[in-house]
Amino acid sequence: MFPFVSTKDPDAVAAVVQSTYLDLFPDGDPSFVPRAFEWLTTGFMGRYAGYQALDARYHDFEHTLQGALCMVRLLQARARAGGKPPVTARLYRLGVLSILLHDSGYLKTHDDREGTGAKYTTTHVQRSAAFAAQLLAEKGFAHADIVAVQNMIRCTGVDAAVHEIPFQSEDERLVGHALATADFLGQMAADDYVDKLPALYAEFAEAARFDGGQSQLISSYSGPPDLLRRTPAFWKDYVLPRLDGDFGGLYRYLNDPYPDGPNWYVRCIEANMRRIVMPAGAT
Repeated sequence: MFPFVSTKDPDAVAAVVQSTYLDLFPDGDPSFVPRAFEWLTTGFMGRYAGYQALDARYHDFEHTLQGALCMVRLLQARARAGGKPPVTARLYRLGVLSILLHDSGYLKTHDDREGTGAKYTTTHVQRSAAFAAQLLAEKGFAHADIVAVQNMIRCTGVDAAVHEIPFQSEDERLVGHALATADFLGQMAADDYVDKLPALYAEFAEAARFDGGQSQLISSYSGPPDLLRRTPAFWKDYVLPRLDGDFGGLYRYLNDPYPDGPNWYVRCIEANMRRIVMPAGAT
């Protein structure tokens, strides 16, 4: 069981990311995490030159914070369990930047006045990688670091062929898989996940109108009730196999105690699935 952290509060999440970073790397740069979160806030709040504030209703600021919190907990748990190869301080920092920027592709430029950023659902991964490259180049990051962040972000695509991503090292691959794992777990374990599914459907519907239904997954839902009804199967038949297969079962490092204890994130997700199958008040 993890202590409560409000994922609506970027300062609270940043504090956990900072403490985890310095726990794993006592000689790490203490200014890195505050700086990274300032870049995130600048972008998502509409203070980055040329871009509006994030206006997607489901893939919002909190969604990113949920993933970031889960990812650093996972990396810390893996390190404490002696996972090999160990993640270096450099890859940890790049992983933090990747999770913070993995949905920056939902941002719209100032001259983009049609709809919300949700219209970019089918292309947001590529757009996020491009935005990350632009931002990090401005901040003076080396080319190899930018490529690493882009590779990690690419892991989060719903149909990503992760085995084809040209990772530059094994620990880069591992952190990318941790990012994608945390992206799933962080959102699906949230207390209000089920309540937010209509907002997710609205994003899918807007994307389907914008791109002409190019994604069969996105255009296949007939409405919010259909998305809700099919979510338990999405967890059981799609997410879990990807977590165990493509992403190497990294989520199991969150078992407490490791390796056979309960997994708080999985338990929360399974409780959410039961809410769908057996709504409150049903008999």
